[in-house]
Amino acid sequence: MTFYGNIRSRNESAWLLPTDGSRTDHRLRADMRRYADHDEVDLVVVGAGAGGSVLTQRLARAGWSVICLDAGPFWDPDADWVSDERASHTLYWTDPRQIGGADPVPLGSNNSGRGVGGSMIHYAGYTPRFHPSDFRTRTTEGVGADWPIAYSDLRPHYEQLEAELPVAGQDWPWGDPHGYPHHPHRVSGNGEIFLRGAAAAGITARVGPVAITNGRFGNRPHCIYRGFCLQGCKVNAKASPLITHIPDALAHGAEIRPDSHVSRVLVDDRTGRVTGVTYLRAGVEHRQWARAVAVAGYSIETPRLLLLSASPRFPDGLGNDHDQVGRYLMVQGAPQTAGRFDDEIRMYKAPPPEVSSEQFYETDPGKPYRRGWSIQTVSPLPITWAEHVTAQGHWGEPLREYMRDYVHWATLGALCEFLPDPDNRVTLAEEKDRHGLPVAHFAYTQTSNDRLLMRAAQDSMETILHAAGAGEVITIDRYAHLVGGARMADRPQDGVVDADHRVFGVPNLFIVDGSVLPTQGAANPALTIMALAARAAHRLTTRRVHAAAAAPAGAS
Repeated sequence: MTFYGNIRSRNESAWLLPTDGSRTDHRLRADMRRYADHDEVDLVVVGAGAGGSVLTQRLARAGWSVICLDAGPFWDPDADWVSDERASHTLYWTDPRQIGGADPVPLGSNNSGRGVGGSMIHYAGYTPRFHPSDFRTRTTEGVGADWPIAYSDLRPHYEQLEAELPVAGQDWPWGDPHGYPHHPHRVSGNGEIFLRGAAAAGITARVGPVAITNGRFGNRPHCIYRGFCLQGCKVNAKASPLITHIPDALAHGAEIRPDSHVSRVLVDDRTGRVTGVTYLRAGVEHRQWARAVAVAGYSIETPRLLLLSASPRFPDGLGNDHDQVGRYLMVQGAPQTAGRFDDEIRMYKAPPPEVSSEQFYETDPGKPYRRGWSIQTVSPLPITWAEHVTAQGHWGEPLREYMRDYVHWATLGALCEFLPDPDNRVTLAEEKDRHGLPVAHFAYTQTSNDRLLMRAAQDSMETILHAAGAGEVITIDRYAHLVGGARMADRPQDGVVDADHRVFGVPNLFIVDGSVLPTQGAANPALTIMALAARAAHRLTTRRVHAAAAAPAGAS
């Protein structure tokens, strides 16, 4: 069978997209199977982002009856997405949340999503793997935590997903060296600056990896380099679950139920098993019965939902017998450094992450900090560029001058591996949302190791930009990518789910999103979240999970 035939045999989403010039198969959505609330399905999935979409698609293909609920809309790229930075804020989760701690983390545009596809609708398309070292940092370096699984457990799922998305990039020399199914994209002025500066500074850099088609893929067109990847890709060249896994899930009998805010996971206190969920739609509460539930709401909403689902048997929330729910929530330090060049760069004319380096990813034993960072090109659009400038204290006429000078700037971004801390956590606040439910409170404080990493990452980016010929350089400190909050562990005293994603003490409740990550590496998490969900689906469908887990009715 050909390469594309192998992909189609497990995921035909790219070939299910229309060829009539539109970008949504409205017939596939209109004809999808619909279950009644009183139907007991094999599985309810909460959240249609990176983890929930892959789990839904894999299990629907295996014959499970699956409903995937999402609080946001079922996006239509033609009607809903615009080439307008400000008008794209509807893609973010904007319901109220509280933030606190010594270093509060702004929530929204770069770390949470709303609607079918989740935050992958507005992610940059950058899809690196984690390194083998990420899974054993406690044993090898005395920091972070060990995962209850190894890198080798995810390798085959990484490979499958890189083909399904698909991922384009040069051969990758770091971590577990590997290639990619599609050739790297040509780079823009921003990428040329990174490559030139890295070469002059003795730093290894590569083009990619991005989940953006380089050439046609099925019925998906190639990238046209319009520069609005972070606002939703109108041409469907950038991979997101909305186009990479949801169509195939629909074709195999799954129901995607949008605009459905899950408010509680229901549990039978006599047996300790979940029985379904309640959800709010158009102001009306519904109840959906299920033989199992998988939560994929990400690192804020997943802990919140577990805490909201307290019962007499689980008075502190589901999976929270040892006060682990909501703890060890991590963000990545994400400073961005820009350099000014005499030539026009026009950094927006390409996917934001074109060129990257993981030379600083692993711990350098000669440095006073542990773990490391990666570097990639980023391409802030004008509003975000204005935030860079105002962060330097420039207002009025100086701000206007920097804005007029926008096309002369190149920008690099780092992802620093901040370490897990039990006091960085989600709890329930007194404040209520529009549904009358307590909102999440997220408290975050950096460690001294975190601060050292941020400064070292900034120094490395300044070195590259100066080596490329930049005059002025400016840096803005920021955060990116939430993970943790319901982490995977060997024991319930150390986490919320086991190696099979099953919540400790609740045999038919699973979590398949970024909240289960015990550490975060210096890599964007989307591909790893998808790989974890694919592995979870494989173990469920092949019955490698203990028989207490759910299975389709009638399965042996």
